[in-house]
Amino acid sequence: MADTLEFNEIYQEVKGSMNDGRLRLSRQGVIFKNSKTGKVDNIQASELAEGVWRRVALGHGLKLLTKNGHVYKYDGFRESEFDKLSDFFKAHYRLELAEKDLCVKGWNWGTVRFGGQLLSFDIGEQPVFEIPLSNVSQCTTGKNEVTLEFHQNDDAEVSLMEVRFYVPPTQEDGVDPVEAFAQNVLSKADVIQATGDAICIFRELQCLTPRGRYDIRIYPTFLHLHGKTFDYKIPYTTVLRLFLLPHKDQRQMFFVISLDPPIKQGQTRYHFLILLFSKDEDISLTLNMNEEEVEKRFEGRLTKNMSGSLYEMVSRVMKALVNRKITVPGNFQGHSGAQCITCSYKASSGLLYPLERGFIYVHKPPVHIRFDEISFVNFARGTTTTRSFDFEIETKQGTQYTFSSIEREEYGKLFDFVNAKKLNIKNRGLKEGMKQSYDEYADSDEDQHDAYLERMKEEGKIREENANDSSDGSGEETDESFNPGEEDDDVAEEFDSNASASSSSGDGDSDRDEKKPAKKAKIVKDRKPRKKQLESKKGKDPNAPKRPMSAYMLWLNASREKIKSDHPGISITDLSKKAGELWKAMSKEKKEEWDRKAEDARRDYEKAMKEYSVGSKAESARMERSKKKKKKQEKQVKSKAEKKGATSKSSSSTKSPSKSMSESFKSKEFVSSDESSSGESKKEDSEEEGAASPPPSSEESASGSD
Repeated sequence: MADTLEFNEIYQEVKGSMNDGRLRLSRQGVIFKNSKTGKVDNIQASELAEGVWRRVALGHGLKLLTKNGHVYKYDGFRESEFDKLSDFFKAHYRLELAEKDLCVKGWNWGTVRFGGQLLSFDIGEQPVFEIPLSNVSQCTTGKNEVTLEFHQNDDAEVSLMEVRFYVPPTQEDGVDPVEAFAQNVLSKADVIQATGDAICIFRELQCLTPRGRYDIRIYPTFLHLHGKTFDYKIPYTTVLRLFLLPHKDQRQMFFVISLDPPIKQGQTRYHFLILLFSKDEDISLTLNMNEEEVEKRFEGRLTKNMSGSLYEMVSRVMKALVNRKITVPGNFQGHSGAQCITCSYKASSGLLYPLERGFIYVHKPPVHIRFDEISFVNFARGTTTTRSFDFEIETKQGTQYTFSSIEREEYGKLFDFVNAKKLNIKNRGLKEGMKQSYDEYADSDEDQHDAYLERMKEEGKIREENANDSSDGSGEETDESFNPGEEDDDVAEEFDSNASASSSSGDGDSDRDEKKPAKKAKIVKDRKPRKKQLESKKGKDPNAPKRPMSAYMLWLNASREKIKSDHPGISITDLSKKAGELWKAMSKEKKEEWDRKAEDARRDYEKAMKEYSVGSKAESARMERSKKKKKKQEKQVKSKAEKKGATSKSSSSTKSPSKSMSESFKSKEFVSSDESSSGESKKEDSEEEGAASPPPSSEESASGSD
């Protein structure tokens, strides 16, 4: 038999991840070399205690247990290789390679067996799964429940982080099965124990996230948070950044520790550890090391005996152990003199700190945004009040953060800070527009030239001049002023006339007939002028002279091609910005030259507008005459219809005195339409009355004959 066996493409299971490599078995022991890292694991033959052959997901596997309790798993064997391995183990290691199959029933209840550093969950005699207790980072107990948490595996894409076991209560007195289970796990697990080798301990520190009071034990390689319910192990390698931030009240300090990967509490992840200190709280600290060790390890950054403010001691110790700089607020100073801004994020109030290289918000939920990951920022007016505004940040990944309810007095300071850091501002062009409502909002950028704003101002002036010209010759086409009191009076009188007319039993139908044209006439009278003005606003005469350009626009049109040639590939936005800078830097004499050209263009425009307005006034006068004629015809038709109704009422007035009373009363609308008619229409109305009078007499004769 050969003295060695070699297997390629064998996978070693380490903390849940599979590492491929080469496995070699010799008389001296078992050697596995990782193909990726080159790391070599060597197991001496004298240390081997047991060998198990079993079927696994990647074919067949070999599990080796050592006398000191360590477990090694290798997968990727073929079934035909069992006999060769079994004979090798008998000959060289004097071990029987046992065959044990895993249980695949799918049951989730069974018994737990602790063997060395291995927890095995069995159903009957067959194991379902095994957990190396060296991978356990935390063990917590509850009512009839034990929770195991595992170390983060950076090499694996997906890692098992937590397993919960339900332990049914037993009738045995004096023995708690949950505590017994937890003690068996803790005796072998890689869980932090409160030992005396801590460098120093800070007692009962106020922690905002995770919330509570915690003892912080400082160890050489990790930080231990010990609370009443939960314990956390934070390796220094997971600390990304340290922040020391003054509270707005100037009496407290935040110490923020950024973590990756975060600490976990159930399903909750804490990416930031936030401690709150009072500036008045002092402490005297003695390190659990001799002076030589302190000097050798920390090189003067720490001493054995230190005293000072509590927040200074914590930050100083953390800086020395983590070996990272502490970030503090930069030169930003808000309206009230504080280095932060009070705002709200996700319905919780907090503080936003503008830093030299980013923003950080504390405390619920904490947010840290670096400048290099910001796509743009946006200043938006508050949705419910004009006394505050919103500050929006969108990252290059598309994530948006909205910090709302910021006092408007902070706008100028924050805008200057963002502008100085050269961040993209989405609504920079609207800043001057906000100046109309908030004087404090636009006190930092008044010297910059905005070409678009200048053009809008020029167009606004010209529109006002046109509006004044059109109002002089518009005549009757202007809108009537809205007088609520007068309209109410009209409606009241109309209903009064209807009420009196409806008192007679026989004329209900004729009353309704009279009301319909009256209502229609009123609607046409009120809405027609507004409709005309809307049409006049929408319609634009193509023959009208074009408005003159401002001095800046004339210069820009003449210089646009030159700017493009000097800056090839420049965008439209950058071109406008560059043009504004050039215009601003231009001498006064050159600007006066363009001002004269603009003045000449304006005079030419006014001259053309006068000629155009003469022609348009003649056309409008002709249109007005035709409209008056049409309106006159409509009034005649309406008055004829009203006279017809009046004669029908007068014919029936002889039967009842109440009818004559109602007929004698005329509504305001009826009278005004009668008076507004011309003399010719009155004559035609009287002729129409004469023509309309025979039918009632014929009716009377017919009734008399009856």
